[in-house]
Amino acid sequence: MVRRQPAAEQCDGCTYFNGQLRELSNLHAAGITYATLCQGPYEESVRYRDFMGWEMPWYSAQDSAETLLTGRRAGMFHLVFYLRDGDRVFETYWTNGRGVEAMDIAYSLMDMSVYGRQETWEDSPEGWPREGSVDGGFFRTDGRPTAQWRRLKAGHSDTLT
Repeated sequence: MVRRQPAAEQCDGCTYFNGQLRELSNLHAAGITYATLCQGPYEESVRYRDFMGWEMPWYSAQDSAETLLTGRRAGMFHLVFYLRDGDRVFETYWTNGRGVEAMDIAYSLMDMSVYGRQETWEDSPEGWPREGSVDGGFFRTDGRPTAQWRRLKAGHSDTLT
């Protein structure tokens, strides 16, 4: 997930989708574990996790990324499912792009609202707002992933060093 860059330049999508997950107990009760596998070094990426206040298990897949991402584009968010059977692990499902929306509550709520997601491709009446849309930037506000602003306002340092 995390690239070797300052907090303000971290991946919008990775920040957005990881930020959707706070409570994992229902998944755990179903025998499912959620973890983030970042593509960069653990020591650097875990500082971003800590800055964001996330509590999910966090690992670096840096040494295995080439194998894990075979046939996929590195440097972007992927939702991947694995099944462990004893010492063997099987990849059972993966998606990226719009397929990752399955883990997103905000999109679902936007879709039910009168204005929807406010994306440019939507067939909306003249004059409907677009400034908060995906295209208009709700992933990123004032030059950084939107979810970072509450951490900064709470006094958390984003130096990641």
